Amino acid sequence: MAVFRFEEHVPVIGGGTYIHPSADVFGNVQVGKQCWIGPGARLRGDYGRIVIGDCTSVEDNCVIHARPGEQTTIGNWVTLGHASIIHNVALIDDYVVVGMGAIVSDWARVGRWAVVAEGAVVRQRMEIPTERIAVGVPAKLLDKTIDENYKSEWTRFKEIYVDLARRYPEGYRP
Repeated sequence: MAVFRFEEHVPVIGGGTYIHPSADVFGNVQVGKQCWIGPGARLRGDYGRIVIGDCTSVEDNCVIHARPGEQTTIGNWVTLGHASIIHNVALIDDYVVVGMGAIVSDWARVGRWAVVAEGAVVRQRMEIPTERIAVGVPAKLLDKTIDENYKSEWTRFKEIYVDLARRYPEGYRP
């Protein structure tokens, strides 16, 4: 596991969380239980703090960082798609999906069950309300909202990563 102290800060990793050997988690980082931290992910708690809730998947090549003296907070059951960038976010609430290659910039807020579509760019201080969908560059809100079918489908997808976090420690072999 690629978990490293940075100066006086040592990451705290919850039980049942899997961190791929090619991922880096260092410094002032707290990761909840049963999370998946995929290949190439970088969680940089070198001069800010990162807090991630339970059952969250940080997929391949994601970057999460925080500014000095500030905190990036990511809730429970969040999906951060491949190669997304989360920078100094005030809050990504529970059950959010951030699509592949999306960027969520400084001090943005993403509400519960909201979606940041693939490749979207959420600008500084922008707020994505609960159960809303943001698309484009810069991100704009769609008129539609998240429905119960979407929540059901994405709950199953999220459970797959919790299961991978359980299976990888024994199943991943050279």
